[in-house]
Amino acid sequence: MGLAIFKIRIMPESPDINLKNIEDDAKKIIDSEQGSNLRIEIEPIAFGLNAVNLTFTREETLDSDILIEKLRKINGVASGEIIDFRRAFG
Repeated sequence: MGLAIFKIRIMPESPDINLKNIEDDAKKIIDSEQGSNLRIEIEPIAFGLNAVNLTFTREETLDSDILIEKLRKINGVASGEIIDFRRAFG
């Protein structure tokens, strides 16, 4: 098929969690699951809590449920969800 652009939001368990550790673990998981062109942004949410937003490309036919489940298992992560999915053209 083709490439898709994913945007995933990872929420830490608390404002005290080291986001750099989450970023590093997420990079390894994205690489192991055939993701590329990774961009990481920190998004302020509320009361000192920040989300880690991952934007990357990946083959659209690959199972995204496995990827999300691996990201949710990162130490210090409360939740992870796909917030945007688009087919890449061109």
